[in-house]
Amino acid sequence: MKGSKKLLAYKVYFILGALFISALVVSNLIFKKFFYWDFFGIHRFEISVGILPYPITFLITDLISEIYGKKKANQVVIAGIFASVFSLFIVYMATQVPATAWSPIGDSLFNTVFGSTAIAVMASMMAYLLAQLVDIQLYHFWKKLTQGKHLWLRNNFSTFLSQFVDTFVVLLLLCSFNEIEWDLFGVLLLSGFLFKVLIALLDTPFLYLAVYIFRKKFNLKSTQELSIE
Repeated sequence: MKGSKKLLAYKVYFILGALFISALVVSNLIFKKFFYWDFFGIHRFEISVGILPYPITFLITDLISEIYGKKKANQVVIAGIFASVFSLFIVYMATQVPATAWSPIGDSLFNTVFGSTAIAVMASMMAYLLAQLVDIQLYHFWKKLTQGKHLWLRNNFSTFLSQFVDTFVVLLLLCSFNEIEWDLFGVLLLSGFLFKVLIALLDTPFLYLAVYIFRKKFNLKSTQELSIE
C-alpha cells in the first residue's frame, strides 16, 4: 500500500477510534436518565439513555475488525477502558470541589446526576470488556468459518450474544449496588437486549456500505485486511 493511502487508512482508524471512545464515555455519563419508547404498539421499551450511543461502539468495532483486523479492534477496546477510567477520575475531582454560591448547578444537583458515575463506569467497563471481547472473538470466528462471506451473519450473530452479556452484567452490577431496584431487572434486561438487537439489525446496511467503501478505496478482497503498522 502506498504511503498516501496508508496515511489515509491510519487517519480513518484514528477517527473511528475517537468516535468509539466518545460514544463509550458519554454512555457512562448519561446513564441515570431512563426513557420509554413504544415500538409500534408491539413492545414498550424502558431503557437508559446511556444505551443510545452504546450500539455505535459495536458497529465501529465490527467495522475495524473487518477492515483492520482483530488486533486493531482489541487496541480500540483497551483505549476505551483507559478513557473510561480517566473520565471517572475527572468526574470524581469535580464532585470533590465545592460549588460557589452563584453556581447555576449546586453540589447537591451535581452529585445527584454524577455521584454514582463511579459505579456506572465500573459496571459498564466490566460488562463492556466482556461483551467486546466476546463480540470480536465471535466476529472473527464467523469470518473465518464463512471465508469472508455473509457479512450480515458475523455482524449480527457476534453482536446478539455480546449485547446480551453486556446488558445482563451491567444490570446485575447496578442492582447489586442498589442503583436500580431488583424488581426492574427482568424488564430492563428484556428491553435493553431487544433494543440493542433491533439497533444491530438496523445498522447492518451501514456496515455493508462502510465495508464496500473501504474495499473499493483500498482495493481489498473479502478476506484481506489493511495494515497500518
